[in-house]
Amino acid sequence: MRVIRNAHYPQDPAFMDACDELGLFVIVNTPGWQFWNNEPIFAQRVYSDIRNMVRRDRNHPCVWMWEPILNETWYPADFTKNVVDILNEEYPYPYCYAGCDATAHGHEYFPILFTHPMNGGGGAYNTEALDPKICYFTREWGDNVDDWNSHNSPSIVNRGWGEVPMLIQAQGYAKNDYKLTSYDALYKTTRQHMGGCLWHSFDHQRGYHPDPFYGGIMDAFRQPKLSYYMFCSQRPAEPNKELIADNGPMVYIANAMTPFSPKDVTVYSNCDEVRLTYCKDGKQYTHHKPANEVGMPSPVITFKDVFDVMHDKALSRGKKQADSYLLAEGMMNGKVVATHKVMPSRRPSKLLLWADDEKVQMKADGSDIVTVIAAISDENGNIKRLNNYEVKFEIEGPGQLVANEETFTNPRPVLWGTAPVLVRSTTTPGEIKIRASVVWQGKHTPVSAELVIPTYPAAHILVVGKEELTQAQSAIKRINEKATTVSSDCEERVRELQQELNRLKLKEVEKQQNDFE
Repeated sequence: MRVIRNAHYPQDPAFMDACDELGLFVIVNTPGWQFWNNEPIFAQRVYSDIRNMVRRDRNHPCVWMWEPILNETWYPADFTKNVVDILNEEYPYPYCYAGCDATAHGHEYFPILFTHPMNGGGGAYNTEALDPKICYFTREWGDNVDDWNSHNSPSIVNRGWGEVPMLIQAQGYAKNDYKLTSYDALYKTTRQHMGGCLWHSFDHQRGYHPDPFYGGIMDAFRQPKLSYYMFCSQRPAEPNKELIADNGPMVYIANAMTPFSPKDVTVYSNCDEVRLTYCKDGKQYTHHKPANEVGMPSPVITFKDVFDVMHDKALSRGKKQADSYLLAEGMMNGKVVATHKVMPSRRPSKLLLWADDEKVQMKADGSDIVTVIAAISDENGNIKRLNNYEVKFEIEGPGQLVANEETFTNPRPVLWGTAPVLVRSTTTPGEIKIRASVVWQGKHTPVSAELVIPTYPAAHILVVGKEELTQAQSAIKRINEKATTVSSDCEERVRELQQELNRLKLKEVEKQQNDFE
């Protein structure tokens, strides 16, 4: 990842600081999207937002481009001209780049136009339309919906739906067989079309549609989908010791060897050569990366008709379960530099419990949060992807579960083998003990698991003391309890009318998204 396109509200200054430190580029956006009001005061307030946005962030070296317009909005052309003038007033220096949609009114005032490769104005499918004075960028790509009201899409995939939907999402993001922007298509554009930003990195709830957005390469708890590993395989294979993120050679088998896993075995790797070993007849399959092929750095690798669930059954019946596996070896210059092994999960035996903390110490500042993940596994630690257990979490020590029975977040259902929960620190350093167990304990249910997370003193003086924090949390709890008990026929009717109004608004959003697609 090189570029982050901000959402349509001001980012926390700490986020901009982090991008400076990490060397990430940022496209900074004006607050607002898909709404225009002809009253002059509306435009004046947007102008004020733009000035404040530039003044706040103009000294951040991470700022690569300004997006000083209202996203996907039919604003008038004179508004666009005023926006460009304001930007040049607030940042009257070279390398002040700004972009807007190629179809927007007044786009001729901008040096960068946002467009898809196939939509004209440049790109892999329409290079003859390139304007030599303009640079092109795809501000967001990836969402392949039937329409912008229903949002049925092969790229919108809940991680809990399993490997086949996730495989389809990953393939669509990588290289699809339809005329829609993909990672491969962006690599096939000329350098004048600079690239694009995937929509979106993480699943999230959204305010204008009844369904959550499941188009992320990770879910809302930052658990990776298969698309995540596909994108990992696009990084350089050469290690970089200065990077704190995972880097260097990698290989990943996108096949869980369940009874419903595909016969074709998909592998993601950035290595020059991948060798796949499957236990059946001791056969090995080898894939060589195509040389000098135009497109994405590491195309998706598919080994056709490899996995056979009936062969796994035969080994299991013969008490040779250890012989049933897939082994992928990534090689560079003839040497194995990365491996990944997958085995079928057998009888569910125990819970695994770990903190997804990126090896960062948890601070006792009353707000630090870490994701704790429980998984159902067999006795060898192979995660049981297909089961419908529920996991209940309990906590001791100076920590809190960001979950409760009232909001149906504890216990949590197991989806694709795992159940995540959020744990928040208090203002007291110490050890937080989390216990996970399946609901409805019995003689044969998986064994519970415990995890201890140490918390450390906060690095800064706390603005709010422990007593005030406790009072505030108690007040919030009382308000929530009161809110759940209030109900009336009048309120129900108000909700029905509000839902109808929201449906009408969604129709307007759909129209504008179609216009700007």
